[in-house]
Amino acid sequence: MTPAPSNAAGDLFAANLTGALLAVASSAFIGVSFIVKKKGLRRAATAGARAGVGGYGYLLEPLWWIGMVTMLIGEIANFVAYMFAPAILVTPLGALSIIVSAVLAHFTLNEKLQRMGVLGCVLCIIGSTIIILHAPEEETPSSVTQIWQLATQPAFLCYAASALTISLILIFHCAPRYGQTNIVVYVGICSVIGSLTVMSIKAVGIAIKLTIEGINQAGYFQTWLFATVSATCIIIQLIYLNKALDTFNTAVVSPIYYAMFTSLTILASAIMFKDWSGQSISSIASEICGFLTVLTGTVVLHSTREHDPTLASDLYAPLSPIYWHIQGNGETGGKLKEDDLLSGNFITVVRQDYFV
Repeated sequence: MTPAPSNAAGDLFAANLTGALLAVASSAFIGVSFIVKKKGLRRAATAGARAGVGGYGYLLEPLWWIGMVTMLIGEIANFVAYMFAPAILVTPLGALSIIVSAVLAHFTLNEKLQRMGVLGCVLCIIGSTIIILHAPEEETPSSVTQIWQLATQPAFLCYAASALTISLILIFHCAPRYGQTNIVVYVGICSVIGSLTVMSIKAVGIAIKLTIEGINQAGYFQTWLFATVSATCIIIQLIYLNKALDTFNTAVVSPIYYAMFTSLTILASAIMFKDWSGQSISSIASEICGFLTVLTGTVVLHSTREHDPTLASDLYAPLSPIYWHIQGNGETGGKLKEDDLLSGNFITVVRQDYFV
């Protein structure tokens, strides 16, 4: 009778180890994809409108598609990882993509990672480690219908409604006004939507795993509903991630995206799967400290952000000043040359952002 618990524990360890290794491989591919996609976005920007201002010329750029394939490989590995390990373990390992993208951006994109930026990365890694070491055990659902029951409980429905409301406000109100100047807008959309993506992807992954094991889940409408939600959320994430990468420094986008996405995903998982129920106060306090450490690293990295020179030259190209003569009666006179500026009765009309 004693070998059974040992075998069960061994199977759980093997499953978690498989999921962790897949998550590490996923992070490496995704980190590389950030760099390749950004190089493709830069090439596309030279031939037309940038993705950050609504252009879609990058869809014709082969380098961007190479980055997309690389990211797809990473996302597939990440998808399979959720079949073996809980989200509370898989998601924080995305911190490795920060190191990969930040180092590669430093050498290939000339996006300098300052010493404080390195400190921010280290803080993110430390916070992630704390979260992993004190992560709660997740009760793995045995069917899609069981996940549907968890997804339709009042607490998670409240979270999902809040996430959708915040996303709509960011997309339709904040993005047109502040998207080009505030990195939190685009990354926030990706992160909030991403937390819902993980929950639906985990449901689809469990359905596929059960189907492979002989328990067909294709006949349940919940399986296809979760798949539709996953596809929709992924498309939204890709659109706004492209905008973030095209507008801001890659070495800053990656850590902030990781910190926000991981925090929201762990929160969503804790609400949906009740991960924190039964945990000791010390474990919960340790997880909170992990969150605070990750957020501190995010703030440090954000403070070291450098403006993208491509963006700066595009938005702030100087215009030649136009001078107008103001007559004594308040009427506007003719346009004059710069050499004629000898009187105080002249004003200069230039583009407003010339002084920014």
